[in-house]
Amino acid sequence: MIDDPSESLEHDESYFDPPPRHADFDAGLLREPLRALPTRSALVLRASDSVTEAVRLMQREHRGCVVITEDGTSRSPLIGIFTERDVLLRIVDRGKNPATLPLASVMTSDPEVLPVRSKIAHALNKMSVGGFRHVPVVDDEHRPVCVISVRDVVSFLDNAFPRE
Repeated sequence: MIDDPSESLEHDESYFDPPPRHADFDAGLLREPLRALPTRSALVLRASDSVTEAVRLMQREHRGCVVITEDGTSRSPLIGIFTERDVLLRIVDRGKNPATLPLASVMTSDPEVLPVRSKIAHALNKMSVGGFRHVPVVDDEHRPVCVISVRDVVSFLDNAFPRE
């Protein structure tokens, strides 16, 4: 037993050592263009396609959303987005039958988008402020190019830091 409390402090000097230094965050990473992110082309469907078709495509491709265009291709302008959150809040929670439900009735029409020339900081801001996990990226004619996900941004930032 230690009679003098100051003796215990002498034995545990590491308590007062500064925490180990981690790599500093490089704010320049946020100024990188969206093309620096590890993205894939968007999954595109028509508004008349069923929710079941969309969910099966999302499952098969391991994605959290599909974008909707008039003709179901990336050659026409974006008109909506359908996400995994929509499945929970607009279908399951309301007892609707996804087999007969067209995407048009449950998609988010005219969603928030990012221009293809945006920076990563713009994507993070839009996701944070809007509460989005997926944001479509469009070209000058409003055609879908890709969808940026929170996972894409986190993966990019994670890869920017050295491994210990």
